[in-house]
Formats: sequence, structure tokens, C-alpha cells
Amino acid sequence: MKKPVTPYKSSQSSKKEQVTTMFNGISKQYDVLNRVISLGIDQSWRRKVVRMASENQPQRILDVATGTGDLAIALKATGANEIIGLDISPGMLEIGTEKVKALALDHQINMVLGDGEKLPYEDNYFDVITVAFGVRNFEELDKGLSEIFRVLRPNGKFLVLETAVPTRFPFKQGYQLYSGWIVPLIGRLFSRDRSAYQYLTDSAAVFPHGPAFNNILEKIGFIKVKDNPQTLGVASIYCATKP
Repeated sequence: MKKPVTPYKSSQSSKKEQVTTMFNGISKQYDVLNRVISLGIDQSWRRKVVRMASENQPQRILDVATGTGDLAIALKATGANEIIGLDISPGMLEIGTEKVKALALDHQINMVLGDGEKLPYEDNYFDVITVAFGVRNFEELDKGLSEIFRVLRPNGKFLVLETAVPTRFPFKQGYQLYSGWIVPLIGRLFSRDRSAYQYLTDSAAVFPHGPAFNNILEKIGFIKVKDNPQTLGVASIYCATKP
């Protein structure tokens, strides 16, 4: 079995432990770096996820691997009564909680420390579940997706926003140059953790995107699975339904 990509290759800790340590370390710079690295386009991708989530008129939404809460906060536009942003990193959640309080959204959005591969919720609880740039950080992808399937109600919608790798010339070559050299350089300039942004690039490169990820979702049990490539194929929004 191929060894998983981890943030700190010399560490003996599990991927989950390393990912937690990494995000704790970069939490204060994360939002700014995200805007710089994505040229701000990630915000438009999140708006599309929110529009797709709104189609189900959800009352309960779970945003797994919420990070600093950008997507959870944007999901307020769905009108849901209960939005939970769950993440394994206390550092990221601290930033997210401050943002929620500053916007006076405490009554609607609850930031929760938790493991996406062991969700503390009952079966069939949520109308919509989202993950933005988080599924590739799961230590056991199938386990995390199975947990999401369990807590999603029948006919509920699962939306994943994740990076992808363009396949067409010259976008593929341009992406390889940008992600392989420029992104890690920006990360090193703005963050003390030189391994963090190299990991984000490496994990994106090996993550099964497009039809490969669709097949994994279908194996878990999801139906109506579709991927929607974004911005020349550098990201995709996956939509799936629980039967």
C-alpha cells in the first residue's frame, strides 16, 4: 500500500496528528495566504457551493474540516437554522470562532472541535454536508466519507470543493509550474512552517479527482454523483446525494 502524503515526512506521528499540528501552526496566516495563492478565486467557488446547497432549502448543515469557517459563514445565506463548522485543529477553530462572533452569527453557526472521521452526530441528522479543501486531509478517506454518508439524511446533499489537476495543454503545465514552485515559495515567504504549503501542493497532486473521486463516492453509496470543474480545471465541486 502506498504511503500517504503527510506534512512532515520525517515524523513518526500519524497523518491526522501531523495535519492537526500543521494547521495549528499556520492558522493565523491561513486566510491571507489562501486569498493570495488562489488569487481570490476560492471565494467565488464557495459562493457556488452555497447556491447548490440552497437548492435543498436545508435546516441543518454540517461543514466538515471548516478551518477558519469561511464556508460555514457563507452558508448562512441558505437560511439554515443550524450550521455546524467542525474541524480537528483548535488553532483554525479559534480564528473561525472569532469571525463568527464578530459577525454576530453565534445563534446560527456553532464551531465544534471534532474529527471528520468520527462524527459525534446521530444517523440521518443533516440536510446538507459540505467540505471545502478538506477531504484530501483525511487519514482514511473511505472512513471519513462513510461517516458523512451516515449522518446525512436520505435525499440529503453532499458537496465537496477540492483542488484538482488540469489535464489539457497548456493549463496542465501552467498548473504544475504554479503549484510546484510558486505556491511553496509563497508559503515559505509568509509562514514559518516551510513544510505546510509543500504538503498542500503534494496532497492535491495525488488526490483522486474527477471521475476517480466520483467512483469513490459511488462506492460509499452516494447516487447522482457529478463533478463540476472550476477555473480551467484547477478545482472541482462534487455533488452527491444519499439515496
